[in-house]
Amino acid sequence: MKAKRRGVVYLVGAGPGDPELLTVRASHLLASCEVLAHDELVSEAILSLTPRGAERIRVGRRARGVRHHDARIHPLVIERALDGLDVVRLKGGDPMVFGRGGEEIDELRAAGIAFEVVPGITAALGAAAALAFPLTHRDSAHAVTLRAARTAKSSSKLSGEETLVYYMGLAELETTCRELVAAGHWKSTPALVVSSATRPEQRHVLGTLANVCQRARSERLESPALLFVGEVVSRASLVTSRAPTLRLARTG
Repeated sequence: MKAKRRGVVYLVGAGPGDPELLTVRASHLLASCEVLAHDELVSEAILSLTPRGAERIRVGRRARGVRHHDARIHPLVIERALDGLDVVRLKGGDPMVFGRGGEEIDELRAAGIAFEVVPGITAALGAAAALAFPLTHRDSAHAVTLRAARTAKSSSKLSGEETLVYYMGLAELETTCRELVAAGHWKSTPALVVSSATRPEQRHVLGTLANVCQRARSERLESPALLFVGEVVSRASLVTSRAPTLRLARTG
């Protein structure tokens, strides 16, 4: 008896939110998918690119450790693949940058399910491009560190010629800034908070480690948000604090 075909799971990066920033491969997979298992924060503009008859499954986990299940990958993703259906597992940003892609790969391998990883533009790159500032600069930033604010401690002393980016950092914003100052960073170090990078609702505030928390609160910025710390963020475009898309950063 011929063995039943198993589906393929595609771990696809949705990018920071603007559908024009999807890779060509991601666009093709979305346009033809049978089952879409997506994070809760993926924009509706991207979700709408799937066929009308495709099954949609919300599988994301939100902040503060809330879990809808104990598995590393949602059980329905495994179930659909074992039933022979191909599944697009759509993740915000890049699936391998704070996207739990590694954990989900472990579980797919254990279940004997074929998979493919399709990279996406991670939020730090999208936000920096949208506000027209570099993450590295030969005069002021020779390295970039990406951190998850909820799990990474900021207390270690870091180079002054470095850009720090904290993901999922709004709830921990005050603690992160305080720890950085305690570790020896100047209170006057430029700091930037960006909410909903590259989306129509994008907003940001620019300040320093001493005042960016208060400014973010005053502007009522909401998650998803990133914190950038370092000299390069002083180069951010100040044309508007509500830049609707990446295209606003273009000049000439």
